[in-house]
Amino acid sequence: MGNCFSDVEGGKQAVGGTQQMPNSIATTNNNNGEHNDAIEFFFKSRGIQPLFTQIELSVSASNLLDRDITSKSDPMAVVYAKKRDGKLEELGRTEVVLNSLNPAWIEKVTVAFQFEIVQPLVFHVYDVDSKYHNVPVKMLKLNDQEFLGEATCVLSEIVAKQTRSLTLNLNNKNGHTSLRNLGALTIHAEETVSSRSCVEMVVHCSHLDNKDLFSKSDPFLRISRIVESGGSVPICKTEVVKDNLNPIWKPLCLSIQQFGSKDNPLIIECFDFNSSGNHVLIGKLQKSVADLEKLHIERSGANLTLPSPHHGHEKVLKGQLFVDQFCKKQQYSFLDYISSGFELNFMVAVDFTASNGNPRNLDSLHYIDPSGRLNSYQRAITEVGEVIQFYDSNRCFPAWGFGGRTIDGTTSHCFNLNGSTGAFEVEGVEGIMAAYARALHNVALAGPTLFGPVINTAAQIAGQSISYNSSKYFVLLIITDGVITDLQETKDALVRASDLPLSILIVGVGGADFREMEVLDADNGRRLESSTGRVATRDIVQFVPMRDVHSGQISVAQALLEELPGQFLTYMRSRDIKPSPLHAASTSS
Repeated sequence: MGNCFSDVEGGKQAVGGTQQMPNSIATTNNNNGEHNDAIEFFFKSRGIQPLFTQIELSVSASNLLDRDITSKSDPMAVVYAKKRDGKLEELGRTEVVLNSLNPAWIEKVTVAFQFEIVQPLVFHVYDVDSKYHNVPVKMLKLNDQEFLGEATCVLSEIVAKQTRSLTLNLNNKNGHTSLRNLGALTIHAEETVSSRSCVEMVVHCSHLDNKDLFSKSDPFLRISRIVESGGSVPICKTEVVKDNLNPIWKPLCLSIQQFGSKDNPLIIECFDFNSSGNHVLIGKLQKSVADLEKLHIERSGANLTLPSPHHGHEKVLKGQLFVDQFCKKQQYSFLDYISSGFELNFMVAVDFTASNGNPRNLDSLHYIDPSGRLNSYQRAITEVGEVIQFYDSNRCFPAWGFGGRTIDGTTSHCFNLNGSTGAFEVEGVEGIMAAYARALHNVALAGPTLFGPVINTAAQIAGQSISYNSSKYFVLLIITDGVITDLQETKDALVRASDLPLSILIVGVGGADFREMEVLDADNGRRLESSTGRVATRDIVQFVPMRDVHSGQISVAQALLEELPGQFLTYMRSRDIKPSPLHAASTSS
């Protein structure tokens, strides 16, 4: 998934029904039940079944405490694994639901169920402060949010239930019972079925009832699956279409993990969006995926209904739902590509501008501590490189510097970090670290801060690879201390690069104001636009300020790499590049 935000615009975005985000690449080998692509690949490549079963947790709450004055709380749930030493390790966060005391979160949290060990889970619910507009949930500082309650259980308690659902009362932190009713949390667990089958649909509605007085409704759809216990679990919602009674929504892509089977009934509800959180039901219907396919084939519509005041009856509305496009697809996972020979090729570019401070001074961002304590540049290189290096067979990484004055006296905005005039590759993460340390002695800090040259150089390498090897995908890490001075040139370079097998990770170090830099990261839903008006074909940038990660509860690598598998898949799918047939045949069997 993309990121969910705590502002009104964020509440209007689609969740769960676009191209599915794979699990993030884990940064460490862990035993707390968190999914790790590298570990899973280790087992699969040797013909061994993984030692755990993937479980998806759906979370909902009821009767939460209202902490807001002028509106209802904006709740978010955070799921932790409780380690043996009592420490909590975060497994995932839901999206923020605006103005609701009874949220049913769509974002699922994946945990690996291991029969042979006890796996304590802790759930925290927060009211996200409205001032944190445009902040992705993964970057929210939890200490700045209002705590609404805590619940604890053991994973086996959930999966052992016939309904695979468990309802828990919320308490104060550390399990202390509250004198006030803090509400309840319901957790539903489902085993993840490994399947590539999915359906892509384009749907629209016509002649919807208008629920607004002075304008037209702002409709969106919420789709839920009916589970064996008789309840329902929301699996996705569309984006909001403003001021329209005949809305057409962006394509929905639903995997078999989400809808279960083609004959499983789905509840499709159409709401009029209200920023207060009191969305008004326009109408609903119940259809399976097979029924929706039939609507497409017959080019017919299905009428929405509303519950009638007379018990047991429904009012049939004039508004109808149509399925304009319906196709079955094979959605290969990130792991399918990696295990069939696709590689992530790592590149790094380091900022040598004067604003970093003299490397010999203790307060310099480039100061190398004799005690071995890593500076921010070294930490970013190490944390990200140590993850990606396992996906690159030869571990030879292009490494550049920019904004520095080299030995010949000229200021360069893309020079080889190892000092060579020809070869720009170094061996392994250790090679990058050694070349960086040497460059600090041989390169004078200068400026200004320009990104365009290094992005264009990386793009040229990625572009050249297309003609002879379609199984390579490039990842450029840029580490910088300041705001760039060639913003438009950088946008132009990124828009051109969005057509290439390339992702760009940017880490901001130091105390600079990086708000302008966040324009490059299209997490706000707006794609970059070049000076000629061309729009980027996809989002290829992830920007993270190091200080935000330091104060949060996730690592630099987690924050940066969370979107990378999704960006990789978007590129491969847009070009219809598939894993090798031999691999696909062997894994499907």
